[in-house]
Amino acid sequence: MTRVVEDSQKYYIWESFGPTERKTDCLWVDLNNLHKSQVRIHGILSNTHRQAARVALSFDFPFYGHNVRQIIVATGGFLFMGEITHRMLTATQYVAPLMANFDPSFSKNSTVSYMDNGTLFVVQWDKVRLKDRENEGAFTFQAALHSNGTIIFNYREIPVPVEKINSTEHPVKVGLSDAFMAFLPTSQLSDAKQRRIYEYHRVEIDTTKIVSGSAFEFTPLPTCLQHTSCELCFTSNLTTSCGWCNTLQRCSDGIDRHRQEWLDYNCPEESKGKCEDYNPVLPEATMSSFNNLSLEPTPSLADLEEHSVTRGSSPPNHREITENTAIIAGVVAALILLVTLTLLAVYYINTHPTVAPPFYLMQRRTNNYWPSMKFRNQSCHSTYAEVELGVHEKEGIIESEHCC
Repeated sequence: MTRVVEDSQKYYIWESFGPTERKTDCLWVDLNNLHKSQVRIHGILSNTHRQAARVALSFDFPFYGHNVRQIIVATGGFLFMGEITHRMLTATQYVAPLMANFDPSFSKNSTVSYMDNGTLFVVQWDKVRLKDRENEGAFTFQAALHSNGTIIFNYREIPVPVEKINSTEHPVKVGLSDAFMAFLPTSQLSDAKQRRIYEYHRVEIDTTKIVSGSAFEFTPLPTCLQHTSCELCFTSNLTTSCGWCNTLQRCSDGIDRHRQEWLDYNCPEESKGKCEDYNPVLPEATMSSFNNLSLEPTPSLADLEEHSVTRGSSPPNHREITENTAIIAGVVAALILLVTLTLLAVYYINTHPTVAPPFYLMQRRTNNYWPSMKFRNQSCHSTYAEVELGVHEKEGIIESEHCC
């Protein structure tokens, strides 16, 4: 199921550059000018159709505020950025310079290659053609991921307008998307759970501006997730609607990949508090009074003490002391028991993720906000499978990396 999600430019801002602008040439990364050892041609993807392969990045790439270290490159002109792979890779969590039904196996000149220099990762779909429309020409374009989160789409050869690419057999998308995943227990009496994907944001660009020699630059905006302390979470001018969950030690607006965990730990209620609630500090006036009382007793107190001594005071009531000690010991024991049970519960949930039904509580919250996007595999036309291990070579091309 597809639906246009209106972009609020909350996570990215972008700018387009035409073929006559000077910056367009500066954004293009010429892989042909690099040393052969720096560029890897994926022999499997270059010889298959509708396949995807894992590639590990040498740096943390911030995507929607989440650091990504592993991506999936697909033959269909996009990168899958999700943590959990599935056959519906085209649904969401993508970086798509031009998602379409490309078939690199049609020609020996069609390749899918990439490079990683430690601060820049570039994937190039070179001379790829549309399935069953090969005679209309070859496409050459790139997706570049910078370590600061900037994303570049470069288009060298676009023989067919994007609006005229058929989306019946394969989705046609250009832009960015992210989602969170929720787990629903199945109706059967088992530990199996159904995964459901909810898309919370999508960037869609004007495809009429995609021509040969054009480019797009996406600049990431600050997110709540980047704040590492309660004070920054509430006071930063870079972000809005942020709340601090002291239990998770995380700043969030509640809409990101960690949404299920945010709800599981009651963070929506906890984030309504203030930093002082988590780190209570005794007021300065109270502290000074306490110090004065301890170090320099007032004359009135001294007089009372002396007066009671001259009259002859009775010794302390040992029964009262014993009762107070018992009460304090009971409270301490209860706290120790509570902490122990909490630690055991956290350990059990982490070691048995399929048993606990946290989503049961999430569904019954009255103040839940759920994005309207849901994706279900209603047909097999847009499914992807990861490449299998094996030797696939084109003439003059040596397989450089297998799928993990």
